[in-house]
Amino acid sequence: MWLKWFPWKFLISYAAKRHGFLDPVVLWSYFQRFSQPSEVAGPIELIRDNIVFHSRGLINSRAIPQNSDWIWPYWIQRQFNPSDKSFVPSAFSLTYINLTHRNWTAAGLPGLGYLPITDPAGTVTPHWDGWSLDFWLVDKNGNVQASSKIEGKTKQRLCFFGNLAVVTKTEFDSGKIISAVQVRQSKGEYVCDIKLRVRSSERLAVSLRPYNPEGISFVHTVKLDNEARRWQINDKTSVLFDRRVDNNYMQRYADGDVSARLADKSSETQDSVKCSVGMATAAAVFEPDENGQLDMNLYIPLRKQTFFGDRSSPKGNKPAGKALSWKDSLKGRCRIIIPDKKKQRLYETALRSVALHTVGEDVYPGPFTYKRFWFRDASFILDALLCANLSHLAEPVIGSYPSRQKTGGYFRSQDGEWDSNGQAIWIIHRNWKMKGRPLSTDIFESVCKAADWICRKCTNPDKDSMHAGLLPAGFSAEHFGPNDHYYWDDFWALAGLHCAAEIVESSGMISKAEKYNNQAIKLRRAIDASIEKASAKLNQRAIPVSPYRRLDAGAVGSIVCGYPLQLVEPEDSQLLATVEFLMNNCRVKDGFFLDISHSGINPYLTLHIAQVLMRAGDSRHFELADTLCRLATPTGQWPEAVHPRTEGGCMGDGQHIWAAAEWVNYIRSCMVYEQKTKNQLILGAGIHPDWTKAGEVVSIGPAPTLWGTVNLTLRFEEDSVSAEFKADWHGQTPEVVLKIPGFSQKTATQEAGEFKAERIND
Repeated sequence: MWLKWFPWKFLISYAAKRHGFLDPVVLWSYFQRFSQPSEVAGPIELIRDNIVFHSRGLINSRAIPQNSDWIWPYWIQRQFNPSDKSFVPSAFSLTYINLTHRNWTAAGLPGLGYLPITDPAGTVTPHWDGWSLDFWLVDKNGNVQASSKIEGKTKQRLCFFGNLAVVTKTEFDSGKIISAVQVRQSKGEYVCDIKLRVRSSERLAVSLRPYNPEGISFVHTVKLDNEARRWQINDKTSVLFDRRVDNNYMQRYADGDVSARLADKSSETQDSVKCSVGMATAAAVFEPDENGQLDMNLYIPLRKQTFFGDRSSPKGNKPAGKALSWKDSLKGRCRIIIPDKKKQRLYETALRSVALHTVGEDVYPGPFTYKRFWFRDASFILDALLCANLSHLAEPVIGSYPSRQKTGGYFRSQDGEWDSNGQAIWIIHRNWKMKGRPLSTDIFESVCKAADWICRKCTNPDKDSMHAGLLPAGFSAEHFGPNDHYYWDDFWALAGLHCAAEIVESSGMISKAEKYNNQAIKLRRAIDASIEKASAKLNQRAIPVSPYRRLDAGAVGSIVCGYPLQLVEPEDSQLLATVEFLMNNCRVKDGFFLDISHSGINPYLTLHIAQVLMRAGDSRHFELADTLCRLATPTGQWPEAVHPRTEGGCMGDGQHIWAAAEWVNYIRSCMVYEQKTKNQLILGAGIHPDWTKAGEVVSIGPAPTLWGTVNLTLRFEEDSVSAEFKADWHGQTPEVVLKIPGFSQKTATQEAGEFKAERIND
């Protein structure tokens, strides 16, 4: 109790003023005035993550500026180059952070959790948040050619014929280096396998770098055991060579980068180095054969590791799962054939990205920055797995939900986020409907506890306020802004109550179903009343992100009522007014630009808008999809947010799995989607006019839906389209509507058969 009355605030304020600092107590009070009063000022997880993030940025600011002669990674070479369009002035910046090229691609095996990443220049980070390996050509004078320092001569692709491999090819003046990074099992352990092919008369240098795409990662000691053909790093990790090292050079931070030693002909090889600063570098040099060729392999054993902050895992930190083969992982997947081969390949790539980041009972939104579990991201990622007929990957994660739930029924990702309960119930319901199987007892009870929590959490509906009856103010998704009464949270809670009511009613629990339905009615009335007040206040129909905000980019959260939740009709005037505001005021380079937090073009939210437009019959969704197609990296990935000028990643993980999941679902929706409000299965609503030329064939299947699994093949002719439709229903049969743009609308109710639609001539 003494903590409550002891004058901590006075002491903190006095100490700050005495040393010339701003009073943190006063500063915090002003900080809180920008948000609505909330029981949680901000998630402790976010505060912790930002401290870690900016601590690294502080180290970066000490290491980078005065060491311009070092060979730095791709993002630093550009962000610190005043002649580059990526240049970011660092005046008054205490921390230096990758804000322009947050792009990387993971390799791995599905189910395993080891995710080595490769940056756009081919620099490989084998361990999560660890050191990296770079590959250089070194001429006879010791001059180094590094891919991170040259522009436009590096090509990269993702190969997935068999294993998944990130392949990087760099053309230098004196030759080329090709690397292929994959994860495989070798002698009973999993390794990051790097295959190198060098075609040059110059020497190859495999360089150990004390950094990764986020910045500095400390290397204190390096030891070479040439008999064992191995580097030992920090006495914990190692790099294995498939041959003896011809020359080995090492350097402490005080003596500069090891690249400088390669030009010193008097330099002697070393077997070890120790650096108290943690910036030791090393270079293992290999000679090509007389034909200027060198093919070799590096193996990095993938050690067990924990990921900071992954506290939502039901059994604590799980360093690695059980690996699946790619064949088993993707067995039975929903296949899509469309004439646009780039979009089709992006679908296949996105599907593999989603599968790769599903690890037993966990699903990760990214391989590096976001390698942890959130219910929000999981709901969209798991939905993509279900829609792609990969429920065998999704169900272990969903099955873990009861163990992730708090005693009071709260599905907690971070304190102050009130959307997670609705999201958890929604995805459980989606899986239940698509599979057509009864829920297990623990899942059923978990749904009831979660719905009861929502009922208790809603505020007093009788209060005369803009937020009467809504959920309390909370942090919600970080891309909305400070604590507020976000409609995003309320729409998710409303969907969760509807889903819970249907689940319990199917088990004969009528009174409980009535409870959830009645609470849903109350919440819907509260939402509608709040939106009407906000609309009157702003004198417009668009829905702001909260009743206390004017229209801004955060309003993108409010369109969740249309996609994916379908709480309103596709033609709802307020939904479409919101999308119209976003299209007219928040587009940059034909993508949705979110200036709150992300400060970039957001791929997954762009696709949310595209889904709403498609369902409303608005062809502008094609423009948004084409933008995403253009912004995809050469390996078929999207960062969380794209820098509008460099078109590199500027926020979040460089390989964002929510974005990949949205691409899977967007392409699927172009072919097949459910319109729950009308009990309709819509076919072909997103078929691009270019796909409808005579002779083209478009197909999808097996595609799970809420009513069963379907297969669809469309064959386009000069004046018509023939649709071959097969369905395996497991419950109520929907109305099946063929709705291809440019063709007459047709309805079919048969379980299997063919029907035709005529082309409409303008």
